[in-house]
Amino acid sequence: MSGSVASDETSEMVLITGNSHPQLAKLVADHLQIPLADAVCYNKPCRETEVEIRQSVRAKNVFILQTASKDVNNDIWEVLILAYTCRTADAKTITVVMPFLPYSMQCRTSRRSAIPMKLVADMICKAGATRVVSLDLYRKEIQGFFGVPVENLRSSPFLLHYIFRNIPDYRNAVVVAKSPKVMHKAASYADRLRLFFGNSGINPDFAVGLLGSATRIG
Repeated sequence: MSGSVASDETSEMVLITGNSHPQLAKLVADHLQIPLADAVCYNKPCRETEVEIRQSVRAKNVFILQTASKDVNNDIWEVLILAYTCRTADAKTITVVMPFLPYSMQCRTSRRSAIPMKLVADMICKAGATRVVSLDLYRKEIQGFFGVPVENLRSSPFLLHYIFRNIPDYRNAVVVAKSPKVMHKAASYADRLRLFFGNSGINPDFAVGLLGSATRIG
């Protein structure tokens, strides 16, 4: 019975991806045991983004998986046009899944600057998204920028589980922050791992930058 229900749910699901991380999309599709939708995103000679969805999404629950790469602005436009295309094709729901949400660090005013994150949120909603899923948002209040429900998932349980299982000598480490903006997250990891944080006066063999790469000290 449960297998039948799961099969019915996945039959109504369409997973679409842009060009930001095709390997991740393939892993997700394999885990869900569904094919990736027949859709392509490409740049025309004039550098405009064009999208083709070559299958019906009418009355389907569409999930658009796209994270941020080095070409972050193009990644955003792919999401916007994919969502808008699904909306005009009468998709039942459109969930935008962006593990790394572009412009999330620009979520506060500074001097005479604007808040680009609010603009990105407005555009995603206007394009047709009915829900947004992200991972470890830079600020929790970013959820309020969207006019649709936002799922802010946490990666820490999985990262901690990986460290416990795959780094046997992790206790011989300190946790350092990649930048001052993420010191609170680094401190949280240090607390849960029961490790020293930053300049503790201890001289371990190496320091693990959980938000960067491991760096040998001394």
